[in-house]
Amino acid sequence: MEFDFLISVLERKLKSPLPGKEAHLRMSPRPVDQRRFEPVLPENIRNSGVLILFYPDGQGSFFPLIKRPEYPGFHSGQMAFPGGKMEPEDENIVQTALREAEEEVGIARHEVKVLGKLSDLYIPTSNFLVSPVVGFLERSPDFVPDLSEVSRIVKTDLRELLSPAIRKQTVLEISANRTLHTPYFEIDGEVVWGATAMILSELIAVLESAD
Repeated sequence: MEFDFLISVLERKLKSPLPGKEAHLRMSPRPVDQRRFEPVLPENIRNSGVLILFYPDGQGSFFPLIKRPEYPGFHSGQMAFPGGKMEPEDENIVQTALREAEEEVGIARHEVKVLGKLSDLYIPTSNFLVSPVVGFLERSPDFVPDLSEVSRIVKTDLRELLSPAIRKQTVLEISANRTLHTPYFEIDGEVVWGATAMILSELIAVLESAD
């Protein structure tokens, strides 16, 4: 998708009602954890902002995904968007996403033009409410990963994301007595599943509804 056209579509579509749960369910692990979609979420929920950052490169439109390092925790080794938990100094969740992207992949927050947000998504296992912020740069950035938080940056071509060929299924062993039947995107040899895949599913739905 041509970059200028992509930005014009997102500017318009992010102001309209979003598909939300309908799109999230398409890439949700099975059995579906219905806690994600409860109308009332826990009082002690942790707010988190992630950044879907589009930029032009050649004739295409790209955005970065990151791979988390291995660590003792819920999201060890997983593919994600740059982002993290809201801190007291953040004015709002948009500022959280911009700050975290600057810290994790070296994007100057003041250069990002924010277009809007996709639907919030709750992650029961870590008690995060994730707010996906959508923005863009007018140039291709020079990423500088924080190696304590990012083991790899995958420069993702939007054309690849929109290809049905990368949508696959697998069975993940989460623990000794728990498995998940999981749809995922195979992007540059990586398995992109869970909340990140569900957010990408809504992004795809938004773009495919462009008229």
